[in-house]
Amino acid sequence: QVQVVESGGGLVQSGGSLRLSCAASVLIFSIYTIDWYRQAPGKQRELVARITSDGSTNYEDSVKGRFTISRDNAKKTVSLQMNSLKPEDTAVYYCHAVARTSLYSSPDYWGQGTQVTVSS
Repeated sequence: QVQVVESGGGLVQSGGSLRLSCAASVLIFSIYTIDWYRQAPGKQRELVARITSDGSTNYEDSVKGRFTISRDNAKKTVSLQMNSLKPEDTAVYYCHAVARTSLYSSPDYWGQGTQVTVSS
């Protein structure tokens, strides 16, 4: 059974940094697109950052220049480096993994989430 596990959340002051990690126990990690989503209280879940199987990345506008997503296929992990954190970054952050190739489509795999709280 596939597991997606996030770690690295916590409490940090405004302007500080955190590094989130996502580990996915899929068979061929390199074919998966990995996303980081977040959901703040009373708000919809939103896509924060994405890294595709070929290493292409994209970011939600409010985090561009502050967040960096990267992957290590050998370790089957994706990291989200978050710098210059703001109180509005406070949310539960979720990792999502999915594979879509010409030969295979995976289910959507979600982690349980990790809380990030940024104090002002």
